[in-house]
Amino acid sequence: MLLTGFSTLVWLLYMAMLVLAVVALVLAATAREDAYRAADKQKKSFWLIILGITVAVNLFVPMLFLQLAGAVASIVFLVDVRPALRAVSGGGRRGGSSSDGPYGPYNGGR
Repeated sequence: MLLTGFSTLVWLLYMAMLVLAVVALVLAATAREDAYRAADKQKKSFWLIILGITVAVNLFVPMLFLQLAGAVASIVFLVDVRPALRAVSGGGRRGGSSSDGPYGPYNGGR
């Protein structure tokens, strides 16, 4: 009973890492090449290779250490690279400046 629960937990962990890697790979593939250069990040081909290897490792190599390394690469892409790509390509914001609050621009109490 306890062993079955643990194996289910490990399986769910593997599936979560696979989904994370696939989502990161799709988002990396759909971004424009010039956005990577404009955001001063690694080339698009670099991220496609890293994330493609991550997906392949998650699918074919059941080694937790390699899968965790791939999860770190996926998280770095999603947390650091993707927001930078969206910022330079104009996506994600509805306009305005970085000092805008939820109810309009923040003017410093003036």
